[in-house]
Amino acid sequence: MSKNAGGAKQMLLSGGNPQIAKAEGDAPVKRYIEEMPGWKSGVGSRLDALIVRTVPNVDKAVKWNSPFYGIRGNGWFLSLHCFTKYIKVAFFRGTSLDPVPPGVSKQKEVRYLDIHENDQLDEAQFADWVRQASQLPGERL
Repeated sequence: MSKNAGGAKQMLLSGGNPQIAKAEGDAPVKRYIEEMPGWKSGVGSRLDALIVRTVPNVDKAVKWNSPFYGIRGNGWFLSLHCFTKYIKVAFFRGTSLDPVPPGVSKQKEVRYLDIHENDQLDEAQFADWVRQASQLPGERL
């Protein structure tokens, strides 16, 4: 369990992923980020800010206890998920990005970027992946 902004104990799922109810919009994504344990909350805030700066009209939602980012009418292009030792960014059409993100998936087109506590995020590369991903057909989930 972690403490949320109001001091109440927040339930964390296996691996330290915040348990946030399914909902559309910025508010549930912000709540998810606030509930990310430890160092992950700060990184989550940076990722969210980079995504919004790169794709100002981005839609947000929490589904399956993970924030999703997409374009209205075009589907979702990425999601975040907390694990015990890292944050996993899933690019749903990752094989179409240049360069392709490094993490492979069992799903044909999905590629991952795993971010650990002491990793130096290449913000320019991340923003470029976000820009590319936002222009591809998204997932309809």
